[in-house]
Amino acid sequence: MSFSGKVKEELARVCPRARHCRLAELAAITGMCGEWREEGCLSFLVHSENIAVVRKCFTLIEKTFNIGNEIAVQTAVRRNMHKDSSVYYLCASGECLRAVRHADVQAVCCKRAYLRGAFLSSGSMSDPGKSYHFEIVCNTLEKAQYLQQLMQDFGLEARIVRRKKNIIVYLKEGDRIVDALNVMDAPVALMELENVRILKDMRNNVNRKVNCETANINKTVSAAVKQRDDIEYIRDTVGLSGLPDGLRDVALTRLAYPDASLKELGELLENPVGKSGVNHRLRKLSEMADKLRDSKEVQYDQETSDN
Repeated sequence: MSFSGKVKEELARVCPRARHCRLAELAAITGMCGEWREEGCLSFLVHSENIAVVRKCFTLIEKTFNIGNEIAVQTAVRRNMHKDSSVYYLCASGECLRAVRHADVQAVCCKRAYLRGAFLSSGSMSDPGKSYHFEIVCNTLEKAQYLQQLMQDFGLEARIVRRKKNIIVYLKEGDRIVDALNVMDAPVALMELENVRILKDMRNNVNRKVNCETANINKTVSAAVKQRDDIEYIRDTVGLSGLPDGLRDVALTRLAYPDASLKELGELLENPVGKSGVNHRLRKLSEMADKLRDSKEVQYDQETSDN
């Protein structure tokens, strides 16, 4: 079962104790995937491909109005080119249902129930192991804006986007989706999502550290190669014997230990010094090598012009 399916199964098992909360959740279900009829007697028809939605609707009506005998549930098969799918229908009738149509969704608990019913009816979530995405599909902009306002009441900065004929209310941030699951009363799914987030954060931290260490190693290796090249150039042009003792000591030690760090080089010197001292001497050698290269280029240019 997908993560989204697990969330809906958990939400389908939540049944509010308060009548006003059950009315709010029923109002969301009928508003998102139902239609009202007034042909002699007030009734509504709820249809969904998810049996959990119809089962939850049946439970809420039965507990709220005690009219189980006036509820009919049917199953139909929807055929298409790829595979057949089942569609479930629930029809309930009775003047008492007018309380659902005019449910007052003002209390915090009722807003939570409404969002739970809306997601159960037409919501979905991506697998958190791949990405963070939470959405509820609405068929009108009015419904989408109403849901957005309810979510903002809980600090959930939901956004709205149009997708073909539908309006989508969605969240993209992992922490906001965690908050949404908490609002809808889905603690099991919330914990599973948090565990995934922790693992992903750990992997990302490890990757960042590895990348950082790799970059530092590459930088150190490149610097060591440049230092060795400069020293070899000095040795092959003017020699190392004329260098001051400190510079000659560093130069010979770097040639003998090309992979040593600055700290290790300092400890290997005849007269040990710290990293800053080693770095200062290597920089002097680099400047000397650059001056020798520049002077050779100038000499070459002069010889070329004379010829």
